[in-house]
Amino acid sequence: MNHRKRALALLLCALLLALLCACAPVADAAGTTAPVPAGPDTAAESDIPDAAPPEAGDDAGQPDAAAPEASDDAEAAFSILFLDVGQADSMLVTCGDAHMLVDGGNVEDSSLVYSALTARGIDYLDYVVCTHAHEDHVGGLPGALQAARAGVALAPVTEADNGPFTDFAEAVAAQGLSITVPAPDETFALGDAQVQVLGPRQDYDDPNDTSLVLRITYGETSFLLTGDMESGAERDLVDAGCDLSADLLKVGHHGSSSSTSYVFLNAVMPQYAVIQVGAGNDYGHPTEEVLSRLRDAGVTVYRTDLQGDILAVSDGQAVTVTTDRNAGIQTNPTETEGAEEAGYIGNRNSHVFHRPTCSSLPAEQNRVFFADRAAATAAGYTPCSRCLG
Repeated sequence: MNHRKRALALLLCALLLALLCACAPVADAAGTTAPVPAGPDTAAESDIPDAAPPEAGDDAGQPDAAAPEASDDAEAAFSILFLDVGQADSMLVTCGDAHMLVDGGNVEDSSLVYSALTARGIDYLDYVVCTHAHEDHVGGLPGALQAARAGVALAPVTEADNGPFTDFAEAVAAQGLSITVPAPDETFALGDAQVQVLGPRQDYDDPNDTSLVLRITYGETSFLLTGDMESGAERDLVDAGCDLSADLLKVGHHGSSSSTSYVFLNAVMPQYAVIQVGAGNDYGHPTEEVLSRLRDAGVTVYRTDLQGDILAVSDGQAVTVTTDRNAGIQTNPTETEGAEEAGYIGNRNSHVFHRPTCSSLPAEQNRVFFADRAAATAAGYTPCSRCLG
């Protein structure tokens, strides 16, 4: 009887062991345990704020061994592409995988801006900026918003009494966004770059002076984009103590004499200047006055009317500029005139400098001599309106 009980107990233990083995996770050939299906909480990764949703049909989720290295390379790159949109402005700022479009040219440039984005595979713009409500800046932005979704839309106003700006506002609304009016000194990140809104500093009647002024820093390099801001608003930036220094200046108002004043240029002191301007335009842009100021400051000038698209690239230490065509041509005809002039005389009291033949030379005891115009402007002197205006 005891033997039967012992045998029955052994049989029950064996059956229990078999049932436990059947319920255990199945191991693969390598001896690893098969993963347990994810529960509802594991889906939170797709809800990360600011993450751009994957586009239908892309390869998101398919690992690529080279992807991290490519991403690192992209994050190290900063560039501004100044598009040749004729007598208008449009700039594509890129830092790594982040993009900002500043202005879009005229209405007729919509397809050009659209193509510029699609050709580069850009279907998301972190920021779309309308510097001010004139057609030659806002007109082509609806085309850009047909090519790409936007994260944030910036402008100095939310509405304006003209069709091109209204079309832009409607294109923004169609994406479920509203126009944001940034405050002076507001900053935001574009990849590893920092963007600061410097102006406008106050309310202005002239839409040109309401232009959003952006100073972008990447590493040790900086860029200043000024829209069509004119000399009065420029002085307001100087008087407010804004840091205007930049390696590259986008010249205001297509090279109009009403912008890029000596006081402003002396605060910026750029190495390079880009003028977005149309060939043979009716305004005479860029004017001789502005070109001579840029010459006086020793600035290398690039122009879309002569050189097409212009690309400025930064590695964080230095800026390199390349052009679509005519890389080595004369872009500032006043440089030849300046090379023929020998020496200038400044007035210690008024800080105005003159040609030696000027009828308004200061008294001998108040004179200071400069080898060239660049030296005079670098010292903070401005030209005599009679002989150098």
